[in-house]
Amino acid sequence: MSNRPLAAAGRLVPLLRAGLIAGIVIAAVAYPVVALTGLGAKATAHAVDQKTRVLKTALPAETSYVYGPDGKTVLTMFYEEYRQYTKLSDMSPNIQQAIIAAEDSRFYQHHGVDPKGVARAFVSNARSGGSQGASTLTMQYVRMALRDSATTPKEVQEATQQTSLRKVKEMRMALDLEKEISKEEIMERYLNSAYFGHRAYGIYAASEIFFSKTPKDLTPVEAATLAGLVKSPSEYDPADSDQKEATGRRNYVLDRMSQLGYLSPDSAAAAKSEPIRLKLTTPPHDCAAVAEKYNSWGFACDYLKNWWSAQPAFGANRLERMDNLRRGGYRIVLSIDPKIQEAAEKNVGTKEATGSPFANGIVVSEPGTGRVKAMAVNRTYSLDLADNPQSSNPEAGPNVKANYPNTVAPLLGGGDLAGYQAGSTFKMFPMLAALDAGMTLSTSFNAPYRYRSEVYDGWAPSNASGAMSGQQTMWSGFGKSVNTYFVWLEEKVGADRAVRLAEQLGLRWRTDVDRDHASPDKAKKWGAFTLGVSDATPLEMANAYAAIAADGRYCEAIPVQAIMNRDGTPATYATAGGLHREVAKPRCRQVVSADAARAATDAARCPTGDTPARGSCGGWSTADSVRGTVGRPVAGKTGTTDSTRSAWFVGYTPELAAASFISDPDNPFNAVGDGQSQIPIKAVSETLRDGLKGTPTRQFTPPSDAIVG
Repeated sequence: MSNRPLAAAGRLVPLLRAGLIAGIVIAAVAYPVVALTGLGAKATAHAVDQKTRVLKTALPAETSYVYGPDGKTVLTMFYEEYRQYTKLSDMSPNIQQAIIAAEDSRFYQHHGVDPKGVARAFVSNARSGGSQGASTLTMQYVRMALRDSATTPKEVQEATQQTSLRKVKEMRMALDLEKEISKEEIMERYLNSAYFGHRAYGIYAASEIFFSKTPKDLTPVEAATLAGLVKSPSEYDPADSDQKEATGRRNYVLDRMSQLGYLSPDSAAAAKSEPIRLKLTTPPHDCAAVAEKYNSWGFACDYLKNWWSAQPAFGANRLERMDNLRRGGYRIVLSIDPKIQEAAEKNVGTKEATGSPFANGIVVSEPGTGRVKAMAVNRTYSLDLADNPQSSNPEAGPNVKANYPNTVAPLLGGGDLAGYQAGSTFKMFPMLAALDAGMTLSTSFNAPYRYRSEVYDGWAPSNASGAMSGQQTMWSGFGKSVNTYFVWLEEKVGADRAVRLAEQLGLRWRTDVDRDHASPDKAKKWGAFTLGVSDATPLEMANAYAAIAADGRYCEAIPVQAIMNRDGTPATYATAGGLHREVAKPRCRQVVSADAARAATDAARCPTGDTPARGSCGGWSTADSVRGTVGRPVAGKTGTTDSTRSAWFVGYTPELAAASFISDPDNPFNAVGDGQSQIPIKAVSETLRDGLKGTPTRQFTPPSDAIVG
């Protein structure tokens, strides 16, 4: 008897067994009471636990965009997965048809699980020993949704591991999902979640990266190319030098589109004859990718990141907040004013003066809002330090690069750098504290050349010159920067009160020495505080002086004018009282009385060569050219440190406050020298002049008779 019938029967056994298994799996998915060695019950319980999270899952990670103040100019983006969510109505039918042809031809016939596909996969796998998946688009989306909503490595593993339990769970959840949302919504979610390679997540990113166009404009050939990538983005990468695999996969998709009636045979044949024509785009990412035209804005972008990482509205800690920035799909509009920024860049030499170890930077803040209007420094914002010379700090070592011409260090503030000794610009704090405590502008003291302080244990500071000696008031003492007058004044009001006021105006102590001196038990003896021995940043100083320009109302520094969630609503945070406020709105509080601030401003007009409303400046001042340059009412204060290691000027009008410094960030002992001490004065006065050009002139409000004295 022939053995051939027996052999044929033997070959049928695996196929029959495969079909039986397929039927059991489908039954286990469809009817929870059925148990397949416990898999059905386990999968059902697990699916029930996660059903709500999947059906109501947050949208997948989406790119956050940073715009210029016009809300249209994209400066850069932040993303972990480059993706912009796109409505199905904004996608070409070609891509919808192509993905069906490539991944799930019975998408509109099944209810989440395709029994025919499952059976076909089991039979094929039994024949070949392979692992054909039989996953429908809905099942694939469930897997992606579980992956995207995972919060632990274990959840990610459970969502992607190749196990029978995971497959059964996906089937059950796919069936549930299709009862809750439409096929169109599933298609939309799928096309926004799928990975296409080259960091392109979702069809918007894929269309832009591979073809530099929107999903709405994809041709059948382009759609087939992209749809073919989902199965294996690296294997079918059309950007590879050899496009053989990519072309073969694309042609398979075109053939399937023809078989399903989406393309005529002639159209499919013509499409297959075309080469793959790419127009590759690399989306910018992070601050270092800001276009060269806006390079100096990189420092504002960097400040945005540091500011964002400190906002509780975006997460419980720094890690969560930065993850939210890269995944949350925010639309962020910077507060930088292009006109003021251009003026700042020009006046600190961001293009022509980058080769100096001395950093000359400026920050401009808006009184009454705290919004940062300009940030510029004579450096190129770049991660490439290859051509930077060796650091000027002799203790840095031979392999440490200097901070010029390229750097991404937060030289202007907002980061973890301590800043620079601000010199006599700090005289504002004891003066303002004294005025707020009830002392008057006319408070007089016969200031000697050298003053020995009993309060500060015999410390004996002196003036910069003998011409500063004599009877001084707050107007003349501030205008001439008389050290001995302000040490005496600080004694009267209390150094600790001046320190606490500086803190209320936004200053922070970042070195161990400064923190020690500012501590509650030592601040009373910090006599040198008034001479500006503490480090500060231009961001802090501009914002502190802006509060004085705003009649004593301090507003936290803020780099944005708007932050929108992905749904177009403003990003908000909850206050201690339970109110919800927009994150981008100014956060202001009254720190000193309006009259005290106005009095401080009146005295601060003296250093600039301006004329105070109520008193006399005493004949000369330290920066008397400023009023003529700015061409409108202006107040401010110069500051230099011992041996002119750094030099400052902080100036303000009713509309803007600006702080500029010059110093070597690598080596604070590398003295700037007297010859360069005028640079910050020039930078501030010319930036205020240029930034306010064409705007109405506003006057300072004079102080009251009571505080004049």
